[in-house]
Amino acid sequence: MAGVRTRLLQLTLPLVRSHGFTRHALAQSVLALPAPHPEPLSDTAVSALFGEGDEARRTLIEAWLDEGRKQMRHAPSRSIKDVLAARLRYNESVVDLLPEAFATLVTPEGIPFVDPRPALSHAAKVADEACNVVNDQSVGPSWYARRTSIAAIYTAAELHQLTSPKTAEDFLSSLLESSTKVESAVLLRVVVSFKHSVPRNMCSEYCVLYMLIHKTRPRPRLDKIEHS
Repeated sequence: MAGVRTRLLQLTLPLVRSHGFTRHALAQSVLALPAPHPEPLSDTAVSALFGEGDEARRTLIEAWLDEGRKQMRHAPSRSIKDVLAARLRYNESVVDLLPEAFATLVTPEGIPFVDPRPALSHAAKVADEACNVVNDQSVGPSWYARRTSIAAIYTAAELHQLTSPKTAEDFLSSLLESSTKVESAVLLRVVVSFKHSVPRNMCSEYCVLYMLIHKTRPRPRLDKIEHS
């Protein structure tokens, strides 16, 4: 079942441009199989494979975001600017659909308030992937400061892209030019937190999003940082 689900999600991604992040797009995926299904998936089948109601849409959105991070690996160079710009370019064909898609992610069914965790997860995963692609060697507090700075910069550039797609890359460049100052400020706050208020094996408020979403990949040993 998992293999079928993954395959159909991949076949749905090219359909997003014409059908949106919808259950209908998911239903149409079987028509793109090498041996096409005679008709689209029934609504019951879509629910069984991808989730009930808007949960199926969230499954599709998450698959689309996952693919976007993979595309960062094909940037023309290994500079952080080119890697993040590649991610922005991935948005271009569906940029008009993204406001609703992001709204769907942060307003899960049954919860009467906005849940920021999917947005934080998206930004953090983009930042982490960017650092992996450029082979960032940061450790300790610098590891968190670097990724937090990149996550903030990418988020600002992506939000700018939603309203001004043609100037998004220029805006990204301007943000990166000032990123050293931003990262230094974040690093200072992280170090202060470690020294004065954060228990051992914990990170500051700037690191919370990474604690929430990165639970399997080894991370820098924070318990070895000396506390004054």
